[in-house]
Amino acid sequence: MTFIWFILAALAEIAGCYTFWMWLRLDRSAWWLVPGVISLCLFAFFLTRADAELAGRAFAAYGGVYIAASLGWMALLEHRSPQLFDYLGALVCIGGAGLILYGGQRLGG
Repeated sequence: MTFIWFILAALAEIAGCYTFWMWLRLDRSAWWLVPGVISLCLFAFFLTRADAELAGRAFAAYGGVYIAASLGWMALLEHRSPQLFDYLGALVCIGGAGLILYGGQRLGG
């Protein structure tokens, strides 16, 4: 369930940050910041739902999911295909997220 919360958090964070990108970089209305701030609040809520003993561990593991979700956002909403090394980097990051969350459990940590 933790990875589902991470995916929801990533979508909410990316959407919220993208509203600021639209405002500052794409000359869109500042009104886009209203749903953006709401989205960033949802991000924080979703991230706290992760099943991790420590906040720092949850935040670190989430980073891998965020990276992969950002590449998905780029492909689906910005219509730019990730490159081979984008995919490889995302795989490394997802693997790292899994190690952070679940690796220490087998070692008693």
